[in-house]
Amino acid sequence: MKRSTIVKGWAVLLAMTLLTGSAMAEATQAEAQEARIELSTQYPSMVVKAGDSLTFDLDIDNRSGRSQDVALSIEEIPEGWTGSFSASSKQVGVVHVKDEEANTGVDFALDIPADAADGEYEVTLRAQGDGYEDEMTLALRIDAQEVGESSFEVEYPSQEGDSDTQFSFDATLINNMLSTQSYSFSANAPTGWQVSFMPADESTKVAGLDVEARKTQGLDISVTPPENVEAGEYTITCTATSAAEKMSVELKVTITGSYAMEMSTPSGRLSLDAYANKESAVQVTLTNTGNTALTNVNLTSSAPSDWNVRYETETIDVIEAGATVETTAYITPGEEAMSGDYVTTLKASSGTASDQIELRITVKTETVWGVTGVVIIVLLAVALAAIMRKYGRR
Repeated sequence: MKRSTIVKGWAVLLAMTLLTGSAMAEATQAEAQEARIELSTQYPSMVVKAGDSLTFDLDIDNRSGRSQDVALSIEEIPEGWTGSFSASSKQVGVVHVKDEEANTGVDFALDIPADAADGEYEVTLRAQGDGYEDEMTLALRIDAQEVGESSFEVEYPSQEGDSDTQFSFDATLINNMLSTQSYSFSANAPTGWQVSFMPADESTKVAGLDVEARKTQGLDISVTPPENVEAGEYTITCTATSAAEKMSVELKVTITGSYAMEMSTPSGRLSLDAYANKESAVQVTLTNTGNTALTNVNLTSSAPSDWNVRYETETIDVIEAGATVETTAYITPGEEAMSGDYVTTLKASSGTASDQIELRITVKTETVWGVTGVVIIVLLAVALAAIMRKYGRR
């Protein structure tokens, strides 16, 4: 055999050996890379602010070739910061992960101190199984200027009115966070007061709203006092709460008084007998059922055409709270009024309270005309009898 042929054969054999070794090494390396436990989260880097309470959803992926009990720990955390692992609302330290599966039910809660200075921070978490482990670093930057506090404000937080007023406050909710926030609304008001929240320019009451990052949401806050509320100043605290923040605003409502009036008659009877073109009197009572004096109470009426209604006193200067004042109304049916029932309305108004009553007026024929008619009939009968006696004998 020629020497060149022998050399060539050895070269081929060496090349094949090297290729086989390289392939086996690559296979071994690929196998080693594939067998692992991986700890991860969807957002490992973010800008936050001092005082934040953050929650990170963790993924623990087991590719080790067998089920694993994976121990979780905090390897590095800034001084004064606190963190914990939880699942199903309970703190955990070890998580069982089946082979070729991922456990996504674990959260890592991180509390940042309110006095933490601006700057770059890292939190390192570790997941360790049987022969496999992984570490994950959370990169956090505190920047008070970039992540400002959200705000909940009312343009005119102090208003006044009477007990029948429905107060409306224009509020503005600003989300300065870097993500959409879900805000729930609540109110702490005195007993009997009603408070509701509505998006600006809408009429639908809501218990909460989603506000996008760096967006502003207008709100209408409606406040209704209870009936017969006493005069005075009342405070209603309204709160907007998200997962990251709780903001409150105080509303001041000043009730100037409760205004109400009741019009009636001393007996409560609302009917009257009257005669055409003859004045009849009816007493009227005015009771201040509010808690504030009524002033300049004007008395008016509405009656059939050609009727006349006048009052003993057209204007009552003042009716104190809880007091009752009497006056007299004089009603004169029209001269041509026929017998029958009519309605006359008596009204009282002070500008802040009013009431009215409807009287049923029964117009009757004068009794004197009835007597005259009877007399005439009797006289005619007597005259007829006399004529019959005189001429009946002939």
